[in-house]
Amino acid sequence: MTVRPERQQGLGRGLAALIPQRAAHATGSTEISIARVRTNPRQPRQSMDQAELEALAASIREHGVLQPILVTETLDGYQLVAGERRFRASQLAGLERIPAIVRQLADREQLEIALVENLQREDLGPMEEAHAFRSLLDDFGMSQDDIATRVGRARSTVANTLRLLDLDPRVQAAVADRTISEGHARAIGGLPIDQQPRVLGTIAEQQFSVRQTEELVRRLRTPRPVPAPAEPRSPDPDLERVEEELRRSLGTKVTVARSRRGGRIIIEYYSDEELGQLYDRLIGGPA
Repeated sequence: MTVRPERQQGLGRGLAALIPQRAAHATGSTEISIARVRTNPRQPRQSMDQAELEALAASIREHGVLQPILVTETLDGYQLVAGERRFRASQLAGLERIPAIVRQLADREQLEIALVENLQREDLGPMEEAHAFRSLLDDFGMSQDDIATRVGRARSTVANTLRLLDLDPRVQAAVADRTISEGHARAIGGLPIDQQPRVLGTIAEQQFSVRQTEELVRRLRTPRPVPAPAEPRSPDPDLERVEEELRRSLGTKVTVARSRRGGRIIIEYYSDEELGQLYDRLIGGPA
């Protein structure tokens, strides 16, 4: 099994390295009223699967809450720092009290701990990580190096994740709902933002792999050679529109050349696999 060092560095310290510890006699958990706990407004995880919550609630009804949540005291009760799935599932299970570890934590520490807990569980999606990193940068003045050290990631990984926030909002939404992967999104990021939605539609419709997406982006970024016309003529907007629609539909480079008696359509492919895919789209049968 391959182990990615960047996920082990820092995270291997566990949450204890981030949580300020009380004296030895006060490190245990206590039971607190669920009604006095409010959720963390800086919780990096933005969505939870309802079916998974129901399953966890059923387990809690049977066995109780096996791991306490982490909260910080407020003027009118407690604010949740880590353990939101357990908290919500306990509410569904009808519990009135829940085991909790109470700590005094600043806002940055709350976000940091919530972020690290989710990263350790690999619960966060790429866009949730990107928004959490952006909050640490903008709201708390941390540098990318600081974030990388605290969450146990390589600085390049933090930088690449933050770049997802520069994508067209429709591409970001597709990453968030897992229509495409982070790898697809990074490839699309190589295009101007106004071209990204069109490419998103192509790769979603054709179910392109990351490699195919990278190849499509590479072709679109490569200037198309324009042969010198036999005689000067103005661009034909109808012809250009046909070329663009064919290129988008087939997912490859298409050139339409008009002559006096008709013309020709040139469709390019770069592997036997792509030839088979083009055959299926054009003919509707196996190559």
